[in-house]
Amino acid sequence: MPNFKRPELLGFLFPTVLLISVSTIVSANTAPVVLNTTKALAYPNIDPSLSESLYPNEAATAKQIANSIEMSIRKQYATDLALRDAHPKAHGCVRAEFQINDTLPPTLAQGVFIPGKTYPTWIRFSNASSNAKQADIKKDARGMAIKLLGVSGKNLSDEPSSTQDFIMINHPVFFANDPARYLSFIQDINSDKFLKKLHIPFALGAKGTWIALNTRNKISNPLQTRYWSMVPYQLGLGNQRQAVKYSVRACSTIVSPFPTRPNKDFLREALRTSLQESDACMEFLVQPRTSSAMSVEDSMTEWKEDQAPFYKVATIRIPKQVFDTPEQNIFCENLSFTPWHALAEHKPLGAINRMRKVIYEQISRVRHEMNSTERLEPSSQ
Repeated sequence: MPNFKRPELLGFLFPTVLLISVSTIVSANTAPVVLNTTKALAYPNIDPSLSESLYPNEAATAKQIANSIEMSIRKQYATDLALRDAHPKAHGCVRAEFQINDTLPPTLAQGVFIPGKTYPTWIRFSNASSNAKQADIKKDARGMAIKLLGVSGKNLSDEPSSTQDFIMINHPVFFANDPARYLSFIQDINSDKFLKKLHIPFALGAKGTWIALNTRNKISNPLQTRYWSMVPYQLGLGNQRQAVKYSVRACSTIVSPFPTRPNKDFLREALRTSLQESDACMEFLVQPRTSSAMSVEDSMTEWKEDQAPFYKVATIRIPKQVFDTPEQNIFCENLSFTPWHALAEHKPLGAINRMRKVIYEQISRVRHEMNSTERLEPSSQ
């Protein structure tokens, strides 16, 4: 049985929370917008036409999960700076441009995917483990969080924000569907009792445990890794809306070798070296659902590409830059990413995404309260 007692083997199992870190945000030439953290959020409505369906007691279960994570954070960081409970270790935040294809079919030219438009963008690369000191050579899930700036339209987060976030992991599926299993897992992982840790594989089930273990991997450069949304999203409005998933891959198939003697932060070094030498290029892909058998509530089953192809809708240009500075690292720590920073045309779908809205909001509020800091969103400047 895998040793789930060790923190570095536990943190990767909840790669869903990318929240703001500590202190006041540094502008990095970006004017911040203060967000309202006191307004209660209604639980998301489902869309039966896109095959969404609520699990029993789903909203209450999401609240229980958020409460469990809150208790864990308050206990762990009672006398210290409160970090993200997952993805606390960033390899860096980089400036980029999100360039939409000049031409797109009408079914894909929805929301932010306006043909020919370019958005200024921030991208945060990270490890999923809750252990921010874990060496990069250890197996782990890797994250890529994208924030488009200057987005017009009402944001589903009900905040004064002009951003659109895409949250990605370098694995195509998530390890849980059922909110009750998810709650059991969170309670086990946050327990101090060793027997509860041993119960984790039973909480996830055989398939969930297999997915969680296979989500862990080694990479040599965050810019050369493929990422997936794992869970589905809406694309479009009205009768044109459809269920899709997202993916990002490098424009080139070249993969750097692993260093002979990697230091614990070698992925930051790889990112830094790459962007000192040349620009980087990645492709943003959309995968429309082609069959109702591709469930929006089943985030544990991959939509096979031979049945539902991905289509390139945008190119991500990451120019040569120096990102590893004290100012930009502080800015990076304060950036917040959530799938609900989204236009209505990109509404998150499925139980995992619906629960994320409750969990992200509560944990964000808690961390800001503990760190005596405001939550901020960058503007388009």
